[in-house]
Amino acid sequence: MKLLQKLVGCSFFLCALSFHASAQITALTSTGREVFLYEDGRWEYAVDAPSEKIEYGENKGTFKKPSGARFPVKSNKVNLTVYMDASKWTFSKGLADDASEYKFQLKGEDAYAMMITERAEIPIEALAQIALSNAREVASDAEIVMAEYRNVNNIRVLCLQMKGTMQGIKFMYYGYYYSNENGSIQFVTYTVQNLFESYKKEMELLLNGLMEND
Repeated sequence: MKLLQKLVGCSFFLCALSFHASAQITALTSTGREVFLYEDGRWEYAVDAPSEKIEYGENKGTFKKPSGARFPVKSNKVNLTVYMDASKWTFSKGLADDASEYKFQLKGEDAYAMMITERAEIPIEALAQIALSNAREVASDAEIVMAEYRNVNNIRVLCLQMKGTMQGIKFMYYGYYYSNENGSIQFVTYTVQNLFESYKKEMELLLNGLMEND
């Protein structure tokens, strides 16, 4: 399903960041819209479009790196590594014009993932708001299905599940969002909606390989 990979893999997320002198970050979305990120976690478009209220849950479980996830894919931008099961997943570096640092694919299947990294520390909930707003610029029906915090390998990440329709293709995103003083990551798996449940377990195993470097 190369069309899905091309459409959804083009990224709805941040593609460039620049620091502003007034204790805020000015960010550009992948579609060129300017947003302001404030130190207290608030964000807003430079012009119009207020943020949407998202209900964030709290998952009390713990999520650990799978025993079969032994192959490290280390970010060159942030102090994070994804450990994957190389017998199930392949990976490649993002191209120069890609927002993603790495791309992944479940071998022989229509399940994909992106590792999008930024050197700037960005409030996690601001990342979620921007991801949703950017998605709606190209998929007007995009919506968050689930949003919850999780403990993954001793780091607190935000897990988002988001769906929408692009050029008639119904897609599903399932990913982890995390930020610390060393930078930010959006580690997102995706597929078409009718295949999501069949791939969900393998997607989550891949996501649970996210770890901070020692």
